[in-house]
Amino acid sequence: MKLTDISANINEWFDGSGPLADIVISSRIRLARNIAGHKFLSRCSVAEKSEILNKLKDTLMSLELGDKVFYLSVDKTSLLGRHFLVERHLISRHHAFGKGPRGAVIAQREFFTAMINEEDHLRIQVLKGGCQLSQCYEQINRIDDMIEQKVDYAFSPRYGYLTACPTNLGTGIRVSVMLHLPALKMTGQIDKFLNATRDMGLAVRGLFGEGSEAAGDFYQISNQVTLGVSESDIISLFENAIIPEIVEYENAARNRLLSKEPEVLDDKISRAMALLRNAHLISSQEALFLLSHLRMGINMRERMGASTPAIEKLSGLSDAGRGTDKPETLSITTINRLFMLTQPAHLQLNYGKQLGPERRDALRAEIIRSALHG
Repeated sequence: MKLTDISANINEWFDGSGPLADIVISSRIRLARNIAGHKFLSRCSVAEKSEILNKLKDTLMSLELGDKVFYLSVDKTSLLGRHFLVERHLISRHHAFGKGPRGAVIAQREFFTAMINEEDHLRIQVLKGGCQLSQCYEQINRIDDMIEQKVDYAFSPRYGYLTACPTNLGTGIRVSVMLHLPALKMTGQIDKFLNATRDMGLAVRGLFGEGSEAAGDFYQISNQVTLGVSESDIISLFENAIIPEIVEYENAARNRLLSKEPEVLDDKISRAMALLRNAHLISSQEALFLLSHLRMGINMRERMGASTPAIEKLSGLSDAGRGTDKPETLSITTINRLFMLTQPAHLQLNYGKQLGPERRDALRAEIIRSALHG
């Protein structure tokens, strides 16, 4: 399977579906594991890393996941291909640009990825759209059990699963949700929110994980403590406390904009529409920022029944590429698709060659203008 087989469309967990998907873009559970009898990767020779890679590759490719899987040698993948995998949320930046033998096993529908020789010998993740952490955990726990039937994990009765980084020691679980919080940003409450999450011991990152900024008003919230707390307790905390509270804050901010600052809301949406439909050069950062405002407007129309002059204009826009004489009203799926497919590596991979920054900006603007016709 080639990366171009998946690069022209979005994956199922990013299509705007799932519970609370207007604000909770996606849910992810990741597990960190190491094989007993082998050193941590920082102490491994190249030969030992290759041995670990081959053993885990064979194990993972033999699993029955209910979907086709394919394998990529990450260290042999082109630089553009590695950037694409990071944009696609299939591997981490650390894995993409690390050193030594390393690989990835990816489900064709992209709900599952296994990174071999990242920071630990093995990191597996399951992703789903909206707020579905329990479903993610149920699936990844089943996969983890299948792997453990074939390999011996490094495990301590006292400390749990042994990991390269002490913050992953114990369960080895990282629970993450990706959130879209434009109203908190517009109303000047985002710093208060970020400080509160950090006070709760949560990590806050941008759209593309560690080391990235919150482009497009996307934020990834995840746990940092894995030792001395069970997987179910962490997931329950997210599902019953953290996520509902964040959703409530964002909805309150959207209601405030609608009732007390409708001119501000309309100005943001109108400016975004005008620029996106007419620009001939647009950077990836600007595109994310402007598309974020359109996404909020569409969600407010669909979820809250909101109606302002700018939101009504959104209703007049239509999805391109439907192959029908009566295109459907502009949808969240189309906006999410533009979020992903206008990223630099996606643009170049789908175009068929590497492009300079100005040519990328021109191509990105062309794609967006074509999608937002009507």
